[in-house]
Amino acid sequence: MQAPAVVCTEALEKLVAGNRRYAAMRQVHPRQTLAHRNTLVDGQHPFAVILSCSDSRVPSELIFDQGLGDLFIVRMAGHVVDDLVLASIEYAVYVLDVPLVMVLGHAQCGAVASALTNKPMPGSIGQLVQHIHAAVESVRGQPGELLENAVRANSRLCAAQIKASSTVIREAVQAGRVLVVPAFYDLSSGHVELLSE
Repeated sequence: MQAPAVVCTEALEKLVAGNRRYAAMRQVHPRQTLAHRNTLVDGQHPFAVILSCSDSRVPSELIFDQGLGDLFIVRMAGHVVDDLVLASIEYAVYVLDVPLVMVLGHAQCGAVASALTNKPMPGSIGQLVQHIHAAVESVRGQPGELLENAVRANSRLCAAQIKASSTVIREAVQAGRVLVVPAFYDLSSGHVELLSE
């Protein structure tokens, strides 16, 4: 049996390789046949959890060139973490034994852009934007483009929040069974960049 750290690293390498194929428009569209779909009827064994924005331009299965059953996707505008998002990620880690959690922000994120304006939002949108304010304030005044800096900061902060807020995930990380990685997706190039924490 492989050591957990190797499994975590291999899962990340698999995502990176799939994204390279996608960015180069050399996708192989793996595990998308009827025969493969039928193998998933009785259970799933995804190798990664992706917490990404709900933005229609960021479909994880496509940008990582993966197939049915490969990815456990949690989508929330602004890729923010609340109790239900955290519970979904915990489910994947605890029940499905997924070795990799990626928090994927993206260029031109509308939810993060809304947090930059500080304008009042109707309905529950204000609660969503409130989750992003700490990331915005952490990069205000830094060199570079404010929106992109804020999206990157939000990915880092959400990845840290996942580890800090969940005993399930924190213990899995400490045991080397799970890797939590922040990342940034560039809409124009199609590339996913892994971010330092």
